[in-house]
Amino acid sequence: MKNTIYQYKPNGEVPPGESLPEGLHRIALGVEYCGTRLRGFQKQKHDPLTVQETLEKALSKVAAEPVTLVCAGRTDAGVHASSQVVHFDTTAQRPLKAWVQGVNTQMPFDVRVHWAQPVPAQFHARFSARSRSYRYLIHSAPTRSAQAASEVTWTERTLDLEAMREGARHLVGEHDFSSFRAAQCQARSPVRRLTRLDIGRVGQLIVLEVSATAFLHHMVRNIAGVLMAVGRGDRSPEWVRQVLEARDRTAASVTAPPHGLYLVDVQYPEEFTLPEVAPGPLLVPLPFGSIGTQ
Repeated sequence: MKNTIYQYKPNGEVPPGESLPEGLHRIALGVEYCGTRLRGFQKQKHDPLTVQETLEKALSKVAAEPVTLVCAGRTDAGVHASSQVVHFDTTAQRPLKAWVQGVNTQMPFDVRVHWAQPVPAQFHARFSARSRSYRYLIHSAPTRSAQAASEVTWTERTLDLEAMREGARHLVGEHDFSSFRAAQCQARSPVRRLTRLDIGRVGQLIVLEVSATAFLHHMVRNIAGVLMAVGRGDRSPEWVRQVLEARDRTAASVTAPPHGLYLVDVQYPEEFTLPEVAPGPLLVPLPFGSIGTQ
């Protein structure tokens, strides 16, 4: 084993210029999942129905050794992802297709690996990420869809997109988002920088696109809930600013359902040369920047 000046921790951050212990290498994966029946990403002691548990079991079979994962962003029960990124350290030498096709044969239909790539020791799925993007899908129609009941949030009310956009403008930029964080949020600071919040329509779907360096627990769902209240006409666009400035979760305890939420993009420095993937989901096959014009 190579002598290092740092204490190696599996899947942890590796200082610049250092390497993994001899025999270990790091692999990154691009993962898609439907969160409808799953209890979220993070492994739970008494519940095997999580994305992490499903992936780790499949990877461990292919690697013929225990594998543990780190993800770009934990998602809650019922939340989906079209472009989750994870990494793991392993001594197993496998062709890249084994980490994709081989792993997929070991998993249920609602979790899939789309790409695998060796990455340097300094890559970290969580801490190397420059930005994360989510899409929140709202089906605005008189009747709920039978085919997408668990993939979108439904409202029978007609939503005013211009009012929602006007309200959304108050949230873009760096703010204290205490009013939009869950009570159990463990983040040290409530300050986040929202770089984009676009709202558009694709057929009967209203799509919110949100990007930031990082998010607070339930932050996107709370934003969606507040903007839907504005879209229904229950509140004015100015109310969004009042909620933000209150810095108090009780100012607007409106949390949108989880099944409309998708993690759709994680951006990393170009030096890691990870594959470029369309944001998705398949329900919204449009690139970023086109949603807000619909």
